[in-house]
Amino acid sequence: MAQQETPLVLHVIHELHMGGMENGVVNLINAMPESAFRHAIACVEGYSDFRARLKRRDVDVIALQRSRVGVWRMRGQIYRLCRSLKPSIVHTRNQSGLDALLPARTAGARRIIHGEHGWDVDNLRGDKWKPALLRRLHAPLVDRYITVSRDLERYLVSEIGIAASKITQIYNGVDADVFAPVSARHEAVLPSEFAPADAIVVGTVGRLQPIKDQATLIRSVALVLRERPALRARLRVAVVGDGPLRASLLDVASKEGVADIAWLPGAVDRVPDVLRSFHVFVLPSLKEGISNTILEAMASQLPVLATAVGGNVELVVDECTGRLFSPGDAERLAQMIADYVEHPSLREAHAKAARRRAIEKFSLASMVSQYRALYDEMLATANR
Repeated sequence: MAQQETPLVLHVIHELHMGGMENGVVNLINAMPESAFRHAIACVEGYSDFRARLKRRDVDVIALQRSRVGVWRMRGQIYRLCRSLKPSIVHTRNQSGLDALLPARTAGARRIIHGEHGWDVDNLRGDKWKPALLRRLHAPLVDRYITVSRDLERYLVSEIGIAASKITQIYNGVDADVFAPVSARHEAVLPSEFAPADAIVVGTVGRLQPIKDQATLIRSVALVLRERPALRARLRVAVVGDGPLRASLLDVASKEGVADIAWLPGAVDRVPDVLRSFHVFVLPSLKEGISNTILEAMASQLPVLATAVGGNVELVVDECTGRLFSPGDAERLAQMIADYVEHPSLREAHAKAARRRAIEKFSLASMVSQYRALYDEMLATANR
């Protein structure tokens, strides 16, 4: 009898570049045993050198270039791809992935999973009629939904009308060995002229786009220095990542008078070392699904200041592993930053609690185990 081929999962995402959801896909593929599943990634648009983070060399990454060829030609490509690859599972993600559902089903895909990972800046409450209608119209094509937070699960049930029995909620996981604290801060990753030995670095990591609202962090640090000018010698702000708002954020830093104590290097490969160089992590997003960078910061033993939106409240325990604030509230964030700078024992207590929570609740092994169990369940039902 011929040996049965390892089942293939075709992942459909918008683009494969630096981002939380994309990082989650890469982590899942890298950490899942090769004997369990093969993988391919279809990008509705394209991919960057972020692709190199895939450790497996057998993962095909296909750019469909929807904005160049048009949605109907892209759907035709998905149809032909599914006919050629014959994936056991098609796993689409977010609104872009909806375009792949009908061609995948028409091409004979046995099982389709759709994941919801976050929110668009122009639809923070999920109340726009068109995205909701698209989700409702595509719902019959989906065998199972995955949400990365309870907040997104509630949205699918209450706003889209998806049966709770069709939804599996799986938190993102973090590799606590890769993202781990060290006995001495790795200031070497930061320019020496930016961060002196006694600096307190308040930073964030992520794509520079409107929904992340990094400008609020920069304005908050400026407010701290206006109230406490003596801190200028030590307080530093780092905004790490690339994206369409980099130039405007540099302008904000200049106008707020903090350009000399701000570091905006663009994309940086050494994210674990960058986080180890921080003392406080801030995520000022207007909306979030489940933030990988919060998990990475927690595992790196950093206290986290985050907006009380979406899945953030499921990760950060207020007054235990960090603190929560309202989106855009620069004054409140400034007070929180000042408290951490002036009370190192509080900062350290929250940091240690964050590391413990990351290890106990949000391990990468747990995430991979849950995805594998769901994939196995989908295969079993397909073969009945």
